[in-house]
Amino acid sequence: MTSRELRHTFVSLLSDSGVPLENISRLVGHKGTAVTELVHRHQIRLVIEDGATAMDRIFPGKIEEA
Repeated sequence: MTSRELRHTFVSLLSDSGVPLENISRLVGHKGTAVTELVHRHQIRLVIEDGATAMDRIFPGKIEEA
């Protein structure tokens, strides 16, 4: 991972965990929240849920536990 990717991941994980955007902005050294929100923050949970839903459609059926 590059330092840029780590920064985006850090911001995204904190945001997804409920840390207020103002706090995240201060942690990464931004003066306001705009850059943090528009450039660095990505919605991880929605992407994961969309991927899981798509995989459920592609591979329907119950998974058997070992």
